[in-house]
Amino acid sequence: MPKMKSNSGAAKRFKRNASGGYKRGQSHLRHILTKKSSKRKRQLGEMLEIHANDVRMVRRMLPYG
Repeated sequence: MPKMKSNSGAAKRFKRNASGGYKRGQSHLRHILTKKSSKRKRQLGEMLEIHANDVRMVRRMLPYG
């Protein structure tokens, strides 16, 4: 049986944590930063856990992750 392929786009965006969930970065922190407040930029830098409804989909895209 051949190995399953991971979705390479998903592999770059999601990381598995110890509790079995997945964490993700937030968008809107790449450019046009001058008009965004320091507080907003700081909060966008945090990693968040993905929603429970999306875990099944991410798990299928990352069979070994």
